[in-house]
Amino acid sequence: MATQGEEEDRVSQYGREKESVMYAKKMKRDSRVFQFTCEPCNAVTPRRVKEGKYRAARHRGKVKAFPKDDPTKPCRLTAFLGYKAGMTHIVREVEKPGSKLHKKETCEAVTIIETPPMVIVGVVGYVKTPRGLRCLNTVWAQHLSEEIKRRFYKNWCKSKKKAFTKYSKKLETDEGKKDIQSQLEKMKKYASVIRVLAHTQIRKMKGLKQKKAHLMEIQVNGGTIAQKVDFAYGFFEKQVPVDAVFQKDEMIDIIGVTKGKGYEGVVTRWGVTRLPRKTHRGLRKVACIGAWHPARVSFTVARAGQNGYHHRTEMNKKIYRLGKTGEETHTASTEFDRTEKDVTPMGGFPHYGVVKDDFLMIKGCCVGPKKRVVTLRQSLLNQTSRLALEEIKLKFIDTSSKFGHGRFQTTEEKQKFFGRLKA
Repeated sequence: MATQGEEEDRVSQYGREKESVMYAKKMKRDSRVFQFTCEPCNAVTPRRVKEGKYRAARHRGKVKAFPKDDPTKPCRLTAFLGYKAGMTHIVREVEKPGSKLHKKETCEAVTIIETPPMVIVGVVGYVKTPRGLRCLNTVWAQHLSEEIKRRFYKNWCKSKKKAFTKYSKKLETDEGKKDIQSQLEKMKKYASVIRVLAHTQIRKMKGLKQKKAHLMEIQVNGGTIAQKVDFAYGFFEKQVPVDAVFQKDEMIDIIGVTKGKGYEGVVTRWGVTRLPRKTHRGLRKVACIGAWHPARVSFTVARAGQNGYHHRTEMNKKIYRLGKTGEETHTASTEFDRTEKDVTPMGGFPHYGVVKDDFLMIKGCCVGPKKRVVTLRQSLLNQTSRLALEEIKLKFIDTSSKFGHGRFQTTEEKQKFFGRLKA
């Protein structure tokens, strides 16, 4: 027979065991609820867009890689700068032998990028090191225009405008000329990469109020190092047109900064799914931003913040037309449409104006708003696809007004349709 004390101990032990079992069941149930509630709403789907989410460091698109050099080919530049004017559409015949679309008409959207000739004002030599390229030396031209001198000042009006005055006077002497030649010889001896300093002629851009030119380094490909240095030095203070870098039907890359959208929520910024209508405290949110531990929010979780004004590179944009000032290519006339009309639509491109200088017509869209500077670079890839090698023959270029629903291609056509409206 168990004593009264032993019986009480057995009851208390049973109570403790029962309590521990109930506590374990409760923890298991809570953990299931915790696992369910902490699962992100789009766990099975990938992110809608790529990771770049901060404002670009610079307004102009930066070339982070140039095409591979081939010393057997003649010297040439590999990039150019242009300004986005606007978009229109064209009609052309598809050249795809064996396809059902062969010789059929297609309508495609195109972008007009105005590209005035660039001026070369310097040459830079680089040497290869275990840590990458290192600048060897830089040689500038003797005379620089005001639009490029503005680039060296934050406030041109209040400055003394003394940039490059000592350098220019030095080059007038025999000692200065000898120094320049010694710098060029040093490049030929030690440098492995040659790039030119070229700037845009922004004064020719009548649609832009900016007076400060855009400056960039453009790599010289082809030939030996000595030939590259002579090629660059021979173009000092001279204009380089866009047709010296690109040709019609060529595939190019476009580098620029996208339109800025400001501060946006997660639905607009990352494309996450909206929550149900009765959700407490908002629906355009991420339901769960992570587990209890690790006790921090992961960078992979979609959050609200800056949207747009990101640095982007678009590859494989085909050149449909290369327009030169004063030539028929600058007009919108084709072999099938002989109407005398300029490539600028009626009333000008909205928020831009009239395209008066050289231009490129690119298939599809392009990063950035109107007037934004974009960097055009030769393709890094060896283009072999039939789409890239297809010859483009335009049948029609639309020049109707882009402000509203334009009906007419020229002002003469509009006047002929309406006739004399007032006596």
